[in-house]
Amino acid sequence: MKVIAQSRSQQGTGASRRLRRSGKTPGIIYGAGSAPQLIALDQNALFHALEKEAFHASILDLELDGASQPVLLRDVQRHPFKPAVLHIDFQRVEAEKKIHKKVPLHYLNQEISKAVKLGGAIITHVMTEIEIICLPAHLPEFIEVDLSELSAGQSLHIKDVSLPSHVELALYLSQENPVILSATVPSATEEAGAESATSEGNDTSAAA
Repeated sequence: MKVIAQSRSQQGTGASRRLRRSGKTPGIIYGAGSAPQLIALDQNALFHALEKEAFHASILDLELDGASQPVLLRDVQRHPFKPAVLHIDFQRVEAEKKIHKKVPLHYLNQEISKAVKLGGAIITHVMTEIEIICLPAHLPEFIEVDLSELSAGQSLHIKDVSLPSHVELALYLSQENPVILSATVPSATEEAGAESATSEGNDTSAAA
């Protein structure tokens, strides 16, 4: 995705406020052994870009004063109640240096999974994104998790996820292996199943 920015020289609360009043959002680019650079972006274009999932988990092509450079979105400060972005941070990307980045989890086949269709389970997404480590060229926009074989009462852990080639989990996730999703059977469904089994047992005894 492409991002267009302009250089800015003034900084501070007053300068940022004036910039926002003119329809711009203040920001900064840092990293890759170069000095931080102050930038400004079009407020409206940025607001709509932030609604796209790929903007948060992709290498972005940032065009600054006619020259392009690869960056990652690192931080966004939003207004507490207005639909406005107060400040945005980008990090420069080095092709041969691994990056740490959170990417979304896309859960597939939930409605047709064994847990839902056969077990009447309720699927709870404990995690909707995970942090990975990889070279910029191998950064996925998202990671898919197929739930078609998920059974009622089963939980998936982060190590159950099939990662793309050349992609690894952040160390703390690999060590802790947290639950990312659970398929819980509601108590009413369990009780109904138990009553049904009891009733069938009584009918069998009566027939005997």
